[in-house]
Amino acid sequence: MYSLLRPLLFRFDPETAHHLTLGGLKAAHSLGLDRFIAKRPPDNPRTVMGLTFPNPVGLAAGLDKNGDCIDGLAALGFGFIEIGTVTPLPQPGNPKPRLLRLPQADAIINRMGFNNDGVDMLVENVKSADYRGILGINIGKNAATPIENAADDYLTCLRKVYAHASYIAVNISSPNTRNLRQLQDEGALNNLLAQLKAEQHQLADAHGKYVPIAVKIAPDMESGQIVQIARLLTQHRIDAVIATNTTLSRAGVEHLPHGGETGGLSGAPLRDRSTAVIRALAAELQSCAAQGRGGALPIIGVGGILTGTNAAEKINAGAALVQLYSGLIYRGPTLIGESCAAIRNL
Repeated sequence: MYSLLRPLLFRFDPETAHHLTLGGLKAAHSLGLDRFIAKRPPDNPRTVMGLTFPNPVGLAAGLDKNGDCIDGLAALGFGFIEIGTVTPLPQPGNPKPRLLRLPQADAIINRMGFNNDGVDMLVENVKSADYRGILGINIGKNAATPIENAADDYLTCLRKVYAHASYIAVNISSPNTRNLRQLQDEGALNNLLAQLKAEQHQLADAHGKYVPIAVKIAPDMESGQIVQIARLLTQHRIDAVIATNTTLSRAGVEHLPHGGETGGLSGAPLRDRSTAVIRALAAELQSCAAQGRGGALPIIGVGGILTGTNAAEKINAGAALVQLYSGLIYRGPTLIGESCAAIRNL
């Protein structure tokens, strides 16, 4: 069905098509037509972060920023869904146009800027959803918050979503919020992780349950910075790392229409860069774990998955789970089952 719908959707500008698609999924759920949307992949359970995922293929953050289409997206067969990025206060994001397709490269450039309705609205949407599967909530900082006060925004969101999330993803790697990636620097990251971990322990006591924290990192890092981040994540006992966010590189797309636009590039051109970061990160995390005589923290692999083979490559590189976004735009729900099958056949 998606192969028939895609040409129609691609006639609209990307952001309009995005809203039409989510609206269609919501309508299908409300009419009880979920079972006709996609065939659910066979279960292939994975236990990661202490959570049991029915299959290892999830939805990446960014598609459903406000959590108002959780049930419709669940019908596609994902093993888990991540919503957000959400900020403490509502914000409009960057000026439009801010979402651009590069179909010749199976790629997307976005400079959305964490447009969302705020954490309180997201929580209300989660509470009203029927979905009871694994739900990640991705948190960030408001654009108006000075970078030196970023931890306050993350802690605010952490407190508000804690009771409603299966795990919480901390986005410090979007290229579309000014100075955000500075939080990946050693001193800033060390300080942020210490505060997040302390708050996580307090919230676990208050709520009587432990909700894992994952940190989402950028692909645009040198090997030394990957080593540094792996050591800090291990030192602070963070529960997982999501690798990777979008890239600022334009390698391979410079000659294409929109190829020079600002924003983060995702889709096929990101694939090899993301997989290389996963491989290097996995090796360093394993080394850190060996020194501490514990298990290496798991990696959720995302970036450039357009086929089942691409998903399997992420697992072979060291990921425990994978997430889709841009590939879903170009391939549709078929990609979910195809990815599940390729990973199952490893």
